Amino acid sequence: MASSVSFFDTQFRRQLRDGELSLNPFERKALEFAHGKTLDYGCGLGNFALAAAQRGCSVLALDASPAAIEHLRELAQRQLLPVDAREADLSCYTPDGEYDTVVCIGLLMFFDCPTAQAQLAHLQACVRAGGVMVVNVLVEGTTYLDMFDPSAHCLFGRNELSERFAAWEILDHAHEEFPAPNASLKSFVTLIARKPGP
Repeated sequence: MASSVSFFDTQFRRQLRDGELSLNPFERKALEFAHGKTLDYGCGLGNFALAAAQRGCSVLALDASPAAIEHLRELAQRQLLPVDAREADLSCYTPDGEYDTVVCIGLLMFFDCPTAQAQLAHLQACVRAGGVMVVNVLVEGTTYLDMFDPSAHCLFGRNELSERFAAWEILDHAHEEFPAPNASLKSFVTLIARKPGP
């Protein structure tokens, strides 16, 4: 198990123990745009996937954390929600089919840059025409690096996402900074865009 996967698997187990299961600010924003067939790529504990399913979406939720996927499967089954939760190595997983909504929050920066850019391109390709993609990444300026595998991570350029989605309709683009342990900083960019359609 990669060190970043191990880091989050441990964090997810702690969150489950402590009952920390609310949507984060990025997930709340993404939920406003979720509709139809939805891919949650790097779903974590599945808070977004469950909320989207409760709003009528059919969700494929993917994550590398066994603890997260086990938790999500149990909740989705108990609530009879249309969530297909699967454990997957997302550094090399290529989604099948097309989706109305693709959400990738807080994942791509845990891959080396060529892998992150390739996976972003795969995700863009599986959004159907007129569909929406939500992407959230840590960007240059981030100084809190404890959760990263030192040999494989990617801090995106601050304008990199907007450049990668230049041909799409940008619905929302935000840069936010949050304090982190030991006087460090997490610097995020979240982009929400609609794929050109007929």
